[in-house]
Amino acid sequence: MALHLEQSERYEGDGVRDHWWSWAVWVEGPESELDGIEYVEYTLHPTFPKPVRRIRDRATKFRLGTGGWGVFTVYAKAVRKDGAVIPLEHELTLRFPDGRKCLD
Repeated sequence: MALHLEQSERYEGDGVRDHWWSWAVWVEGPESELDGIEYVEYTLHPTFPKPVRRIRDRATKFRLGTGGWGVFTVYAKAVRKDGAVIPLEHELTLRFPDGRKCLD
């Protein structure tokens, strides 16, 4: 099984900010492959403050948590301890409590 990105999301709409979610992405894959990663560098949508973020926490599978209101492609590169770079990407999906997808 190859490395890939997974996500979680939680709708945070409150009647004022109806289009808002907390979400996270992380790397899934064989433990031996995860152990070989030094860090993961995520590239978010350019509207994010600091859209390039480096995560070194192996214990969380290099989890990046944040929040937002729209969907986009999350790009990442897993940098191995031997210097090899593994490109990854994930289409962020956000859903309303009734199951409808956020299309923004």
